Amino acid sequence: MSKNLNLVANTIRGLAMDGVQKANSGHPGMPMGMADVAAVLFLKHLNHCPSKPDWANRDRFVLSGGHGSMLLYSMLHLCGYDLPLDELKSFRQWGSKTPGHPEFGHTVGVETTTGPLGQGCGSGVGMALAERMLAARFNAGTYLPVDHGTYVFCGDGDMMEGITHEVFSLAGHLGLNKLVVFYDYNHITIEGDTNLAYSDDVRKRFLGYKWNVLEIDGHNFDEIEKAIQAAKAEKDRPTLVITHTHIAHGSPNLHDSHKAHGEPLGAEEVKATKKNLGLPEDQDFYVSDQVREIFAARARELETKVVAWDAGFKKYAAAYPELAQAWDAAMKQSLPADLEKQMPVFEVDKPVATRIASGKVMQKLAKALPWFVGGAADLAPSTKTFLDGFASVLPGAFEGRNLHFGIRELGMAAILNGLQVHGGFRVFGSTFFVFSDYCRPSIRLAAIMNLPVVYVFTHDSFYVGEDGPTHEPIEQLASYRCMPNVSVLRPADATETSAAWMAALKNLTGPTLILLTRQNLPVYDRAVYPPAATLEKGAYTLWQSAAGKPDLLLLASGSEVSLAMDAAKELAKDRVVRVVSMPSWDLFEKQSDAYKRQVLPPECTHRLAIEAGCTMGWAKYVGDKGRVLGVDHFGASAPFKVIAEKFGFTTGNVVKLAREVLG
Repeated sequence: MSKNLNLVANTIRGLAMDGVQKANSGHPGMPMGMADVAAVLFLKHLNHCPSKPDWANRDRFVLSGGHGSMLLYSMLHLCGYDLPLDELKSFRQWGSKTPGHPEFGHTVGVETTTGPLGQGCGSGVGMALAERMLAARFNAGTYLPVDHGTYVFCGDGDMMEGITHEVFSLAGHLGLNKLVVFYDYNHITIEGDTNLAYSDDVRKRFLGYKWNVLEIDGHNFDEIEKAIQAAKAEKDRPTLVITHTHIAHGSPNLHDSHKAHGEPLGAEEVKATKKNLGLPEDQDFYVSDQVREIFAARARELETKVVAWDAGFKKYAAAYPELAQAWDAAMKQSLPADLEKQMPVFEVDKPVATRIASGKVMQKLAKALPWFVGGAADLAPSTKTFLDGFASVLPGAFEGRNLHFGIRELGMAAILNGLQVHGGFRVFGSTFFVFSDYCRPSIRLAAIMNLPVVYVFTHDSFYVGEDGPTHEPIEQLASYRCMPNVSVLRPADATETSAAWMAALKNLTGPTLILLTRQNLPVYDRAVYPPAATLEKGAYTLWQSAAGKPDLLLLASGSEVSLAMDAAKELAKDRVVRVVSMPSWDLFEKQSDAYKRQVLPPECTHRLAIEAGCTMGWAKYVGDKGRVLGVDHFGASAPFKVIAEKFGFTTGNVVKLAREVLG
């Protein structure tokens, strides 16, 4: 078997070298260094099915160091996924299925998008957590519909990134024993040897995280095999396999050289390496018939596992019909037709903070949607996101619905991506809006992957008050509005908050951010005002003082809508004033031109936008003759009513500015 493994590993090296060389771009060193581990893992242990890539109980494989994507593409091609050899020859080219870094949803067999180092590690932890949570819910008797592992390849760069501290610390705390991480320990980064900036004792670090730590020669097939077997046998801890490897293993002149990290080996070195590995020097992208048959045999073996699982699940469904129905519901995640009717009713004479309203909505959602799970970065009492009546997910107890991420915003966001992409859950995470900056890299990846993760960001403006500028988001709102495929919702009252949750759950093509207040806001009587569900159009006329063409448009989102309403009542004494609630620019932009003109009639050029954040972007909606009352500076520490007065967010100042706009 070792002879076959060596042949396969060298074939992987050849494909990786050729792909990078042909593209004249890429990273050949890591695929060459980890080819031996990949050969053992994929041929002897990884349970997956190229003919059924969405098999629910497949093992998940994550290449966190996405720059080494030719390793993954080579494996997917050899295993029999729909990734022809021509795609490997088109590595990094326009329209190919082999982009520079693996992309979920773009290339079949890629489990998650990896690019920024460490993100794949976070997603891997989320996948491993999803497996444990599903197993706790659905495994019964002798039937195990959920029993798969998560395998992650990472390197020195991943280990240096702070995100791996956050996610691996939590993984160890929870005891995610089906998570196996291979650390490609080759001592190389782009600039040279890692001793330039890195001398961590990784073994001690992970022992401190409560991991099972193994150490092997990454080019010794027997040691690789024994390590995987030991990791699979571990019942209480995740496993780190410190895999001592050589970058560009097999290259006569670039073995252990940082030059092999991020650039082609060069035509002559490729030939020399092929000669050294026993590959045909004059053939590119060479795969022998023997290697083809080795992988074909493995594919046939894997298909029998899928057939056996399907047969087992039929027996499971017969023995546990309610669990089987719940399984199907968790996989499909269809919303009940009457879900909106199940939401709480808010009293119009009782002002309430939208974070409080959101918490009440979430309690109803939790009861209606068994697959609705999530948590906070240690702020659930403030973000109001704890699901009452449901247990917490804790070490050895994964049945619960409440996740505790600790003070790990970046780790939380990456783990949420892994949970969501795994399947079986609809997930949310929460923190204060200003701390969303820590979540940004993972939110961006969720947007790229079209993952419908929901973020509950509270304390959404300078109205936080006494905590001061470090806790008062100013620029965050504009920065997320410009991020593609992210839906940003800033509801104006409790009823819009309920509608925001409905919109978030209906959005299946990207993340949704719900921005909520700390301070109380009036609740609008929807028997008098337009239905709150109109929020799904992004903007709508909340109130107009009289019929006909408006003289003035007051545009606002969130807490500033009530301020606009108060000012409008003053201005309405001698003007026709329209108040437009604009909770979501992205949803508004999806509406027809006719609807946009209806809400914002072009002939009405007297416009004033009001928002407790930076003014960037509002010019599109107020035009050349309009104005924006915003905050293009940091906040301050004081009671929020004092700050509002100092920053001009008062009825009197809005009236003054509006009259200036009117001329």
